[in-house]
Amino acid sequence: MKTIGIIGGMSWESTMSYYQLINKGIKQRLGGLHSAKVIINSVDFAEIEALQAKGEWQQAAVILSKAAVSLQNAGADFLLIATNTMHKVAPEVSQAINIPLLHIAEATARALKQKGITTVALLGTRYTMEQDFYKQVIIDHGIEVVIPSNRQVNEVNRVIYDELCLGQISLKSKQIYLNIINEMQQQGAQGVILGCTEIGLLVQQADTSIPLFDTTEIHAKQAIEFALYESV
Repeated sequence: MKTIGIIGGMSWESTMSYYQLINKGIKQRLGGLHSAKVIINSVDFAEIEALQAKGEWQQAAVILSKAAVSLQNAGADFLLIATNTMHKVAPEVSQAINIPLLHIAEATARALKQKGITTVALLGTRYTMEQDFYKQVIIDHGIEVVIPSNRQVNEVNRVIYDELCLGQISLKSKQIYLNIINEMQQQGAQGVILGCTEIGLLVQQADTSIPLFDTTEIHAKQAIEFALYESV
């Protein structure tokens, strides 16, 4: 079994989900007392969020690259960035290390293709929904990506930063998300990417008929496959 390195803390709630999903997956595969070999470097999300808000992505890249190098030096065989938004700096992080970085959007695109999805709605932070660093990866796999209206983008983003990243789960916000999902389904979306690692804390597949693609679960599953079989 290879050792998984995780750059976490963005937010720590979703990093906890990664740790739980990966260990449950390893136990299911190997049985007995088996658990995953994991090293986590958990950054201070307040620092990262401030850099996001200021558009200082290169400084954020420096912080995450240092975390990546520390994980490599500690013995990680490959890395995950446990957040969708910070894959904006994935190229810089990847260049700083000599071990594989498993990209969350690549993993998601493969999951979409396996289900035959050709048009998908994307929910996430404003950065993930509006900028190209994430969407383009999906598009390059031949899948059309649609995002909510400007008003809905604002609401989705607000819930992530003001509630989910603070560990707050609101039934009102859940209904807001489900209304947006339903509207996008009516507009032709065949599936929905939960493109923020916290959204799965709020909305689950049992809540809607349209297929949901929880990027935390998809990324964690990919990590398990790579740790055990070195394949994705």
